[in-house]
Amino acid sequence: MALAVAVAVAAVGLTTYVVTQRALYDEIDEELVTAAGYMVTPIQSDVTSLGGLNSTSLAAANVNIVLVKSDRTILRVQDEQVSIEPGDPELRVARVQYGKSARTVELGSTHTKYRLVAVPMASEDSAGYALVLARPLGPVLSTIDTLRTVILWIGLAFVVLAAFLGFRAGARVMRPLRQLSDAVRHVIATDRFTPIGSTRDDELGDLSRSFDQMMISLESSRERQKRLIADAGHELRTPLTSMRTNIELLVADENTGMLPPGARAEILDDVAAQLGEFTSLVGDLVQLSRDEVVLPSPEPLDFANVVDAAVTRAKRRGKGLTFDVRTESYFVVGEPDNLERAVTNLLDNAVKFSPEGGTVHVDLTGGTLTVSDEGPGIAPDDLPHIFDRFYRSNKARNTPGTGLGLSIVAHTVGAHGGMVGADNAPGGGAMFTLYLPPAPPEALAEGEGE
Repeated sequence: MALAVAVAVAAVGLTTYVVTQRALYDEIDEELVTAAGYMVTPIQSDVTSLGGLNSTSLAAANVNIVLVKSDRTILRVQDEQVSIEPGDPELRVARVQYGKSARTVELGSTHTKYRLVAVPMASEDSAGYALVLARPLGPVLSTIDTLRTVILWIGLAFVVLAAFLGFRAGARVMRPLRQLSDAVRHVIATDRFTPIGSTRDDELGDLSRSFDQMMISLESSRERQKRLIADAGHELRTPLTSMRTNIELLVADENTGMLPPGARAEILDDVAAQLGEFTSLVGDLVQLSRDEVVLPSPEPLDFANVVDAAVTRAKRRGKGLTFDVRTESYFVVGEPDNLERAVTNLLDNAVKFSPEGGTVHVDLTGGTLTVSDEGPGIAPDDLPHIFDRFYRSNKARNTPGTGLGLSIVAHTVGAHGGMVGADNAPGGGAMFTLYLPPAPPEALAEGEGE
């Protein structure tokens, strides 16, 4: 910034200096030409004595003159204080008898600068002359020197001011960037995602707030991962311990034959059941570990088809139950396999708690899916935690399952931009309500076009 201001000040100062100098010189030239106009007539009538002009009258007018003939003859005023030596420009004016010449020369023993102006003059003998006038440039040069000094100091002042303001502005601009850099180093050093907390109302403030949102998101994601790992470790420990105990019994029985008849088959059945539970738990953990947002597919899907497919699967598991199903077409944008898994988990939950010969009610109307059963319902203390990972109510502790099914439902529906809730049905039993946003019109139009 300071360099740019310095260049700008230098350009403006130099332009001002040159223009002012040129204007002052032009003003002197005009004054000398005007003075020459008054002198030409008397000099033409008496070329030899230069119209009777003397050094005293010329000194009063602050001007010196000399007459140059086209043959290089020079006529001077007697007792002139400064000897003017005409050169080629002045001789050219005398010979051509047209235009004028103006230049700056140094005259006298002190080498004082003078401004020389030559104008043509015709005499009575038809000879060509040039009247040359000179005026000292002392006052003008003093003015120019003063102007140069003022421009220099003002320029330096502006450069210093620009450097100071640039430093202050740069420091203000760099402060949030340094904060971002310090925050990144802090994360690397401490492994803690600490937000900056910027209050600036500009682009850098927006950048800082975006960085804070990223820190909060990363911290939240890490906390979720920690909870998932801790909960998964706790839940995996139980089936693994049980399987290890059963396998140790089988190994001991192989060596000693300690088990009574039929016990070995019961233990193997128990191990097979535990392996099935373990496999289901691992599958649920893999599903929950996916934190990516569902990317909308270009093809919208009819949610009614997803619900019908899930009901078909649930009927195979709920033998002896009645399924009351009412669906209407409702298009959404999403991943059909994940959505079917979520609906299947709701239906499996209803099947699990439905009494023998009970009815599972499934209703998809207006974009809202309702799944209810005729079981014992949900205790009020359990409602706030029903979608938590590994949460199992007292009624569900003795039933098969991993405690992740409803968590997967909430995770999948949230990834699709929807909502899911739990309550008790008016006639008894649990009731789950699931809503997904409809497919946008452009997605429907694209699907119809294909």
